[in-house]
Amino acid sequence: MNNSDLIDTVATAHDLSKADAKKIIDGVITAIVDAAAKGEEISLNGFGKFKVKESAAREGRNPATGETIQIAASKKLGFTAAKAVKDKLNG
Repeated sequence: MNNSDLIDTVATAHDLSKADAKKIIDGVITAIVDAAAKGEEISLNGFGKFKVKESAAREGRNPATGETIQIAASKKLGFTAAKAVKDKLNG
């Protein structure tokens, strides 16, 4: 499923225009990204949690040359599914 499919599904399920559904979905995604950028944990009951994780700087290797390179520290957005989602996936 991509953004367009999600927009179509929400529009159909809630009797909205595709433009209105797009605004809602874009708003939800923006709110999640903004909260994550502030370092906040985003918890959506029945769905899961988004949490910012920090990766320390480390040494790595260039796969083409085998040369040692320095990999910079970075932040990543992790997701942990709620129990209800895990149960549905594992039937």
